[in-house]
Amino acid sequence: MTSRFLVRLALATAALGFGSLAQAEMVLSQVIVDLMPDKAPRDDIEVWNNGPDRMYVAADPFEIRNPGTPQEQRVAAGDPEQAGLLVAPERLVLEPGERRVIRVAIVGQRPASDRVFRIAIRPVAGAVTADQSALKVLVGYDALVLVRPAQIIGDVTGRRSGKALTLTNAGDTAQELFGGRQCDSAGKDCRDLPAKRLYSGASWIQALPFDTPVTYEARIGATVRERTF
Repeated sequence: MTSRFLVRLALATAALGFGSLAQAEMVLSQVIVDLMPDKAPRDDIEVWNNGPDRMYVAADPFEIRNPGTPQEQRVAAGDPEQAGLLVAPERLVLEPGERRVIRVAIVGQRPASDRVFRIAIRPVAGAVTADQSALKVLVGYDALVLVRPAQIIGDVTGRRSGKALTLTNAGDTAQELFGGRQCDSAGKDCRDLPAKRLYSGASWIQALPFDTPVTYEARIGATVRERTF
C-alpha cells in the first residue's frame, strides 16, 4: 500500500550555501488505482496545490512489464492506443488551493492477465524567488495502476522447504498478502511476517522462525480471505 517517492532537487543558484528552502506542496487523493472487472474501467486521481505558489504538474505514465520478477522493466506508455491506458491531462497548472482531476482509463479490451502501470505525478520546477541562494525541493508520487483481467482465475500457491516459504502467484492477477503470522508448536511466541504485493507470475521467498503453519490475509480488490501455507 505504499508508493515510491520521486524526489527531484532543482538548484536555484550555483552557491554552495543555501539561505532558504522552497517546497512545492502537492497532495493526491489516492496513489493506487485498482481497475477491477466489476467496476467502471476508469477512475480519477484528484491533485491539489496545498502551497502558496502556482504549481506546474506533469503526469507521465509507464508500463511495468514482468512486475516483481528479475525481468521487470519500466517502459514509457506514451500512445494510449498502444499502451491500453489513457492518462489525461498529462500537464496541469494549479493555482494555490486549486484542485483538478487526472482521469485514468482503460483503452480497448481488458487484458488476459494484469497489466501494471505507474504514473509519475510530480511538480515541475519553476522560478525560485528568494533574497538569498535557495534550494527548491520537488516531491512527487509514483501512483500504481492495476488493470485487472475480465475474469480472475488462479491463485497463490505455497511451497515449504525447511524454514523457508516460497509463495508463487499462479493466477492472472495481483494479490496483496498482509497480516502474516506464525506461532510456535505450542501456539505461543507468535511472530508477525512482512506484507507483500505479489504480481501475476512472480514468486517471493519468506524466511520463517518456525516449522509450523503460516497464515496470511490475501486481498484482491475489496475481497479479503485468510490463507494458510
